[in-house]
Amino acid sequence: MHVFITGGSGCIGSAVVPELLAHGHSVLALARSDASASALEAAGAQTIRGSLTELDAIREGVAQAEGVIHLAFGNDFSSAEALAGNIADETAAVTTTAAELVGSDRPFVVVSGTPLAQGRPSTEEDPLPLEGPVAGRGVTLTEVLGMASQGLRVSAVRLPRTVHSDGDGGFAGLLTRIARQSGVSGYIGDGSQRWPAVHAADAAVLFRLALEQAPAGTSWHAVADEGDAVRDIAEVIGRRLGVPVQSVPPETYGPLGPVFAADQPASSALTRARLGWQPTHPSLLEDLESIQP
Repeated sequence: MHVFITGGSGCIGSAVVPELLAHGHSVLALARSDASASALEAAGAQTIRGSLTELDAIREGVAQAEGVIHLAFGNDFSSAEALAGNIADETAAVTTTAAELVGSDRPFVVVSGTPLAQGRPSTEEDPLPLEGPVAGRGVTLTEVLGMASQGLRVSAVRLPRTVHSDGDGGFAGLLTRIARQSGVSGYIGDGSQRWPAVHAADAAVLFRLALEQAPAGTSWHAVADEGDAVRDIAEVIGRRLGVPVQSVPPETYGPLGPVFAADQPASSALTRARLGWQPTHPSLLEDLESIQP
């Protein structure tokens, strides 16, 4: 299958591209810079220049593809306005792609996050949040998954709080960067809130399986670790960096403060049973041991 991918040079995409190539697919990747294009081409992908805001480039990529994987999302989390802008850009790209694919029977796999379920790990059957700092992503994906009834072969791979590799990535990676800058490895409250996690290489396998197998309108969980306590994550980061570990106010994490404070474990039992996905790479806490001081 010739696959068009956005976000192909990021932490997750850089694992998805070789996973696709290793299983007989070819890849056309959206590249927003010379550096991204060089990395993608070195990995064996073809490239098309553009960003999520350049919808004509996205349409061009979709037109050439037999399947599409959407991974790209903005990296500016400095303010609520910046986060809203990231979500608006993603919404435009996802809805544009969906409109191009309706009725074509070409698979469209969209990245998402795992939802919150009060008092238990969330499952693949739980709805995405439609309120809160990142609710716009849930609204968009819920609408796009509903287009399955219009002949859109769309599925969602829900990623946990941290997709990691080589001791970096996701929310744990943000905690590490903030700890380096502030000299404190922090957590909100008592740190008992739990975050699910997955290694990027394991997540890449699930994106491929969803592309190849997922029925229209379905959601899948790329969750290897059901939920690590944030204090445990902070403890490893603090020990590796040689900085104190302590509770910090939610404002430390800007617009993501409420998200960082939430207890949000997640299960992947249905994904494992129905798609045969089995993560095999190191857990988050094991991977964080590779952080360099």
